[in-house]
Amino acid sequence: MQTLIQTFIERRGDLLTALWQHLGISLAALVIAMVIAIPLAIWAVRRPKLAEGLLQLTSVLQTIPSLALLGLLIPLVGIGTVPAVIALVIYALLPIFQNTYLGIDEIDDSIEEAADAFGMSRMRKLFKVELPIAMPQIIAGIRTAVVLIIGTATLAALIGAGGLGTFIMLGIDRNNTSLLLIGAISSALLAIVLSALIRWFQTAKPKRALTVFGVIVALLAGGGAYSVYANRTETITIAGKLGSEPEILINMYKQLIEANDSHVKVTLKPNFGKTTFLFSALKHDQIDIYPEFTGSVLETLVSGSHAKNLTANQTYQLAKKRLASQDEMTLLKPMAYNNTYALAVTKKFKRQHHLKTISDLNQVESILKPGMTLEFIDRDDGLKGLKKAYGLDITAKSMEPALRYEAISKGRINLVDAYSTDSELRQYNLAILKDDKHFFPTYQGAPLMKQSFAKKHPKVVKALNKLAGRISETDMQEMNYEVNVKNESAATVAHHYLVKHGLLKGGN
Repeated sequence: MQTLIQTFIERRGDLLTALWQHLGISLAALVIAMVIAIPLAIWAVRRPKLAEGLLQLTSVLQTIPSLALLGLLIPLVGIGTVPAVIALVIYALLPIFQNTYLGIDEIDDSIEEAADAFGMSRMRKLFKVELPIAMPQIIAGIRTAVVLIIGTATLAALIGAGGLGTFIMLGIDRNNTSLLLIGAISSALLAIVLSALIRWFQTAKPKRALTVFGVIVALLAGGGAYSVYANRTETITIAGKLGSEPEILINMYKQLIEANDSHVKVTLKPNFGKTTFLFSALKHDQIDIYPEFTGSVLETLVSGSHAKNLTANQTYQLAKKRLASQDEMTLLKPMAYNNTYALAVTKKFKRQHHLKTISDLNQVESILKPGMTLEFIDRDDGLKGLKKAYGLDITAKSMEPALRYEAISKGRINLVDAYSTDSELRQYNLAILKDDKHFFPTYQGAPLMKQSFAKKHPKVVKALNKLAGRISETDMQEMNYEVNVKNESAATVAHHYLVKHGLLKGGN
């Protein structure tokens, strides 16, 4: 409890920002869903066959997995708030449409006949009879949608829209229960408060309800207007994948760029979920720079075959050439360390079974219980290709990156995929098995950007090239350890490294 309180105090500023982002996304999605679903349901009441089709459509839309929907939206509308709001609107349509339709459709026929006998017009009957009777059921649908929206909105953090999901993702990635609880509890409380507020709107006097609603809208609009005003100068947006290492790197980028050009403001979007999300965002000018790995470029982002066992420089040169020709992008000079894939076991398991290399796993194949990330399982330079190269016949459980380390430390699994700079290797006393067949490609990190951006911003390129050939694997693992285990901020760790190695003055 003490750790939770301390984390809350340290992160209260970040929590307030995330809460405001979450609230803005959620309310925008709710209002849009209501504007679409309620009139559509009213119109469909007298068209039963069409109404059934619309109910089926909204039901099908709600079954689309959140990540899949976000992935489909990114190429169309980019990253950030817009795809997040669209996805949430899609999920909110069913409860609002269904409850509005049923609330009106199930009104007793005698009441409808009485309204007609009084000579009421269709619109007057709707507003004076049907909607008041159906209102409790409509409100119930809206409250259901609110809870659904706020829970699903946590995934907005994966595409740079912020919100309380940032705390949850960081908590999972860094195995930090306090961050996870803060995000989850805040999200639950926000859902309860908004649900209660909607119920209050139902019973409050119209003038008072409209006043409160107007204040909320004004506050959200004011926040958005201030954000536009504050960012009226040129802003460079740098994003990073999920994890401490990308966050450390993008903070280095930010500090080097701003130290080299006082007229530039850098905005960071850390903790994106997938490589393809970031690459798509860069293509569509939603971000300007992100750290990518040479091996990932060749294996995932560009087309064309290549020879195995390329040297580090050959891998970089080929990745840079194909990015330039296929996507008009440039990969700057890479850093020194090779954050390659690896297979790891506990040091105890390694000693017990006399393991040294990946080839040695063939001797203990029958007792292996692998737990690996879904991305590694599905990649040709991951488990797919590894099984062919080493003749392994194993099936791995797909696990969230941080959870696989916790699982191996508790003995639930005994083999994991890893990155050579992961702090968890040190934290959980794990040993990497030697890649004796040199299967894994070289993965050196470097800033990726469009060629047009690089030409327009030579000072940015010059600043980022200061990291070329810098940072060893030991350096990176130690920095990851400081963030993940010692709970230091990525910005602080990045700053210490830059100052220590003379890349930045201590006062900056």
